[in-house]
Amino acid sequence: MTPQPPDRAENEDVLQILREIKKSPEMTQRELSSRLGISLGKANFLINALIQRGLVKMENFRTSNNKKVYLYYLTPKGLEEKARTTYLFLTRKVREYERLEEEIRQLREEARENDLPADEQKNRSIN
Repeated sequence: MTPQPPDRAENEDVLQILREIKKSPEMTQRELSSRLGISLGKANFLINALIQRGLVKMENFRTSNNKKVYLYYLTPKGLEEKARTTYLFLTRKVREYERLEEEIRQLREEARENDLPADEQKNRSIN
């Protein structure tokens, strides 16, 4: 079965994979799956999809005695995708942060309206 390109739900995993490959191109898929907390099968699927899309290249280590050891590296297209995905991820996280900030502001306001002591407001806004 040919892997399909990752969908939006996998963008965070894709970004993490691109980051890890950039940091440690010699890492194995098993190491990658362990670092990211995803299954080995999912790591394999996503890497193959990234290779298929031309974002990652794979080649054997020339100096390795084990010919199953690969070097993964980002292509120019992969570097562009990493930058784009980073921007989209950052934009989404900033929106989430702003929504949480507004919700906290509203909760504090409600606490003041209910005449809760200041220290109780603080404790309740954290929980």
